[in-house]
Amino acid sequence: MTTSIAQPTRVAVIGGGPAGLMAAEVLSLAGVRVDLYDAMPSVGRKFLLAGKGGMNITHSEPYADFVARYGARAPEVAAWLAPFEPQAVREWIHGLGVETFIGSSGRVFPTEMKAAPLLRAWLHRLRESGVRFHMRHRWLGWRGDALLLAGPDGETSVRADAVILALGGASWARLGSDGAWMPLLASRSVALAPLLPSNCGFDTDWSAHFSSRHAGAPLTTVAVCWTDADGASVRRQGQFVVTAGGVEGSLIYAMSAALRDQIAANGSATVHLDLAPDFSAERVAAEVTRPRGARSMSSHLQSRLGLKGVKSGLLRECLSAEQFSDPVQLAGAIKRLPLVLRRARPIDEAISSAGGVRFEAIDPATSMLRDVPGLFVAGEMVDWEAPTGGYLLTACLASGRAAGRGALAWLEAGREADGRGAIT
Repeated sequence: MTTSIAQPTRVAVIGGGPAGLMAAEVLSLAGVRVDLYDAMPSVGRKFLLAGKGGMNITHSEPYADFVARYGARAPEVAAWLAPFEPQAVREWIHGLGVETFIGSSGRVFPTEMKAAPLLRAWLHRLRESGVRFHMRHRWLGWRGDALLLAGPDGETSVRADAVILALGGASWARLGSDGAWMPLLASRSVALAPLLPSNCGFDTDWSAHFSSRHAGAPLTTVAVCWTDADGASVRRQGQFVVTAGGVEGSLIYAMSAALRDQIAANGSATVHLDLAPDFSAERVAAEVTRPRGARSMSSHLQSRLGLKGVKSGLLRECLSAEQFSDPVQLAGAIKRLPLVLRRARPIDEAISSAGGVRFEAIDPATSMLRDVPGLFVAGEMVDWEAPTGGYLLTACLASGRAAGRGALAWLEAGREADGRGAIT
């Protein structure tokens, strides 16, 4: 069954994540009629799931440091952030009636630590401003110059004066971000970068012995050293988790982009673990070589350095028997244990994704595709990435705002050129 909507919508927003919702807000508050379409039964599903463990909104660190978190695309993302930086994000949330606080890590959270109250207040505001929501509508591309969507009643052709795409990347496909839009934009010759996992775990190919005993074990006091894209040595302390086949967790996610790219270039990447970050190398060497009597080396390490469980298991896993029995080599490994990462985990498991619409394809002043007039893009479907810690959400919100304002400016310019006056 195919139907056609005779009355054009002013703007169609496709995608109901933070970027799409923010674009809809900007336009609707300016008096533009907005129809928002999403393939899922409800909007903000990934947003809600991400907030289950404590809704991290943004970060309070100095602005220059905040922008630097976006790596190679920091200049482009900074253009989104300049009019909607982290403090403005907090004020916007306060305007929804949701209070925030800064945690000990500098991360910013809602006082209730939940995403649902924030989303409910936001959707109420959007409905009050006239945004119309169309759930279970999947974008299929175009039919002529109209949008083609598959809805509950079949295919629907929708004509719009402007379109904003905010379709996400390709992580957590069950929540709607499946990257199915890539070939649709490729058919319009839009420049695209391959979608890649970001903020992801890695496979190390543990032995069955190690995996059976330590899968799921957290490493709560550990430092990791690796080499970044510029060849500089980086060291960070934090925590991560051993999985059945590798490693994941906040400390691993923080370096995932560099490690992913190293694996792509070299076939593997090596990081070095400091299993005793609170002890100097000299102290570790002294304790390892201290006489241990009849005790085993494992018992000795637990007694003198507190190394046990998964940390002890890692030493056994990554060192040969000869290395483990040599006090000098063992002491060195405790402070710098090489761990070879073989593969990034599949993109659908990643917290976010890199790749998508290249910035070179986008007019930076409006977020409109250079070669497709009236089509704007926002959010994770654009080729940028960032670590967890509020950076992802802040940039998605800011990019949605930029696309909404860009579409508004483009519509106004078109009306002035036609002599129709301002949008009402």
